[in-house]
Amino acid sequence: MTTDIRFDGILFFPVTPFDHSGAVDLDLLAEHVASRLPFGPGGVFPACGTGEIHALSVTEAAAVVATTVDVVRRDTDRRIPVVAGAGGSLGTALELARAAQSAGADALLVLPPYLVTGPIAGTIAYVEAIAAATELPVIVYHRGGARFTAAAMAHLAQNPKVIGFKDGTGDIGLAQEIALAVRATGRTDFQFFNGLLTAELTQGAYRALGMPLYSSAAFAMAPEIAREHYRAYSAGDEDRRLALLDAFYSPLVRLRDETPGFGVSLIKAGLRLGGLPVGSVRPPLVDPTEAQLAELERILAAGRAFVTDHEPILQRP
Repeated sequence: MTTDIRFDGILFFPVTPFDHSGAVDLDLLAEHVASRLPFGPGGVFPACGTGEIHALSVTEAAAVVATTVDVVRRDTDRRIPVVAGAGGSLGTALELARAAQSAGADALLVLPPYLVTGPIAGTIAYVEAIAAATELPVIVYHRGGARFTAAAMAHLAQNPKVIGFKDGTGDIGLAQEIALAVRATGRTDFQFFNGLLTAELTQGAYRALGMPLYSSAAFAMAPEIAREHYRAYSAGDEDRRLALLDAFYSPLVRLRDETPGFGVSLIKAGLRLGGLPVGSVRPPLVDPTEAQLAELERILAAGRAFVTDHEPILQRP
């Protein structure tokens, strides 16, 4: 195993498809992942937040990761890192970590523990226990019950197996302090991610903090739209990027905010609208109403129209 992992491109978080009986549909997962690889993701994160890790058993999560690894290794010539989720109770997190290593994952995204929130020393110990459980490097997810200080991240950065920090809180000041504290340790290989829901809407601010990477749930649903944003973002074409935020991402966020958990539910609904029968979300999440589905369909049509209108730009070298 190696900690020399670099991400170059959109970070793709696949959904976990369920069949009519509610079981994980691995064949459909393989189709879902394979269909997104031609759009150039910089990393694939199965069995994480968008993949409903909160609702998966360890056995199901392991199968999801193994299927994703097989597809990514088979269907692309370039090395795309596969990062599996590990979180929840410490016992579950350790099982998920070991299963991910056995499945061939390249790294772990350490998700928060659930129900309880301990002091910062306990949160550090939680990350360190997961990091020690396998040979895989880990990325820390700053969200929910896992809140880190700048000093805590400087401490964790002393461990070469801790290779990244993903912010899911939106506290810009703290994120900047953490980035500065980690850089002060001398780490040049450490990577920073914007992990907020619908991260495209906030990525302009995160880039200014020195956090150039972002996760994209929208990529799972509409990769052509997400790629258009990434190309404008990478090229520094702010006029085009902001126009796409106005046409697609801002309306999507307004719809997402109508119902808790829609950061996942809308993505699966959008895939179903596009003809991929990925099934419903598992409880406690809920599916959109008919009116919300109609609005999502309208938003997707507007985003795809924007991409079509800019096709000549996409074809430029």
